[in-house]
Amino acid sequence: MRILVAEDQKDLNDIIVKELRQNHYTVDSCYDGEAALDYIRCAEYDAVILDIMMPRKTGIEVVKQLRRDKNHVPVLLLTALDSIEDRVTGLDAGADDYLIKPFALDELTARIRVMLRRASGHVSNCFTVANLKVDCDKRAVFRDETEIVLSSKEFAVLEYMIRNQGIVLTREKIEQHIWNYDYEGGSNVVNVYIRYLRKKIDDNFEPKLIHTVRGTGYVLRENV
Repeated sequence: MRILVAEDQKDLNDIIVKELRQNHYTVDSCYDGEAALDYIRCAEYDAVILDIMMPRKTGIEVVKQLRRDKNHVPVLLLTALDSIEDRVTGLDAGADDYLIKPFALDELTARIRVMLRRASGHVSNCFTVANLKVDCDKRAVFRDETEIVLSSKEFAVLEYMIRNQGIVLTREKIEQHIWNYDYEGGSNVVNVYIRYLRKKIDDNFEPKLIHTVRGTGYVLRENV
């Protein structure tokens, strides 16, 4: 899952980014509202964390612009302003949640999980396709009763595919979603990780779930 953090206090920005990466999210970060809009226009995010009091554009201005652009990415606002009026202003602007500084990092990650569940339309972060079960909160994967151990990036690719089960995803879309702007790896990285996943979750099981759509990309589904 890919998240953008826009927070102008560098120390806090770094702390949030570190915490999210430790929770296995792919994270980009910036320090002002204009930069946040630039990032969002160039990539697809599962959630955005915006500080309200930022230079160039405030978090409120950013979320208003996103909603004008018909971009419905979940947005969590961060602010030191704690009056009811301030919270109402942020939520009315189109934010999905609101967190007052200072805050516990555990609460931040919990609120992100809730936003992601809400956005996916699922009551929980558990997904099933045929006999494949993926628990995104516990980062647990099973085929039938067999637990399958995945690396962080393998799990990220599988999570993205199972959240979009039945949808053909291009290699470019998968790469953009899983690897951040700092990535300088090879152009076949998606093919490599799909091969790793097939070896772990498909080779010794039926039915096969990861399918190649020639000339396009990959899809996770029960039937070809």
